[in-house]
Amino acid sequence: MNLGDAPVKLGAYAGGLALVFAAAFAAGGVIDPIATPAPGGAHGATPEEGAAHPGAADPAGGHVPAAPAGLAVAERGYALTPAATTVPAGDRVPFTFTITAPDGAPVRDFTVSHEKELHLIVVRRDLTGFQHVHPARDAAGTWSVPLDLSAAGTYRVFADFTPAALGDGLTLGTDIAVAGGFTPAPLPAPAATAIVQGYEVRMEGTPQAGRESELTFTVRRDGREVTDLQPYLGAYGHLVSLRDGDLAYLHTHPGQEAHAGEPGGPQVRFTTTFPTGGAYRLFLDFRHGGVVRTAEFTVLLGDGAAHASSRQEGEPS
Repeated sequence: MNLGDAPVKLGAYAGGLALVFAAAFAAGGVIDPIATPAPGGAHGATPEEGAAHPGAADPAGGHVPAAPAGLAVAERGYALTPAATTVPAGDRVPFTFTITAPDGAPVRDFTVSHEKELHLIVVRRDLTGFQHVHPARDAAGTWSVPLDLSAAGTYRVFADFTPAALGDGLTLGTDIAVAGGFTPAPLPAPAATAIVQGYEVRMEGTPQAGRESELTFTVRRDGREVTDLQPYLGAYGHLVSLRDGDLAYLHTHPGQEAHAGEPGGPQVRFTTTFPTGGAYRLFLDFRHGGVVRTAEFTVLLGDGAAHASSRQEGEPS
C-alpha cells in the first residue's frame, strides 16, 4: 500500500510495547528524565541511524523494549547543560551549552559523524520552527549557535553526538522557554506531497509501527525531477522524525552515500523504524543549488488518527 493523501492508519502493535511507550509519552512531555544505562552498558546503533536504544532482558527472560532517543537530558553519565533555559524571543538568539562527562567536566573530544562533531535539532513543542544547525565549540568545551526563536513558546533541543571516550552515539534533549504570547499551531493533516520554496517533494511507502519501514522521497521542481541533488553532510538527504506528544526522536540517513561532485536524486530512500503508533512529523533536509531546504510531512500510525484529531482542531493534545 502506497502512502496517499489520506491519513495513514496501520494495524495494532503489540500490547506490551504499547504499555511501555505510553509511559514514555507521559514522562517525556512533563520532565526531562535521567536515563539509566542498560545492563552491561549496552548501546545500539547510533541515533544518527535512527535506532532506539536497545532494551534489556527482564527477570522473566523476555525483552523490555527500549525507550526512543531524545527523551532524556542525561544518559550514561553524559548530560546536556544549557547556559540558560529561558531566553528572549528573536531571530538570532545566542544559545550556549555544554556536554558534560561522567566526571562533570565538559567533553572536548568528539567523534565526527556525518562531517560534524555535533548535530543540534531544535523544534517548538507543537512541531513548528524546525532547525538543524551545527554549533561551534570553543577550547573549553562550550558550544554556541544563534537560533531563530522569533515565535514564543517551549522549544525542544536535541544534541546528537558521539563522545570519543564512549564510542557510541547519544541523543540528549532538553527544553528552553521563549517568553511571550503563545498559541499552539494545529498539527497539519497527512499528505503525500510537501511544497517548499518551489520544490515539490512526494513521499511514498508504507510506514508501520514497530517494524522497519522504507520511505522514498522524490524531489521535483517546475514539474521536472531534480537529478542533481547536492551532498549535504555526506548524504543526499537527512530525515528527522518526531513523535507528537513527547517528541521521541529518530534521525535517519539514506543507504546511498554521497560524495563531493557526484549528483543525486530525484529519489532519496530511507529505512527507519517508528517505535509505536501515534502521530509523527517528518522533516526531510535536502540540498540543491547550494541551499538546504526542509520538506515537512505528517504521518499517522495505529491510533495516531485519534490523537491527531484534537491537535488538528487546535485542542490540547
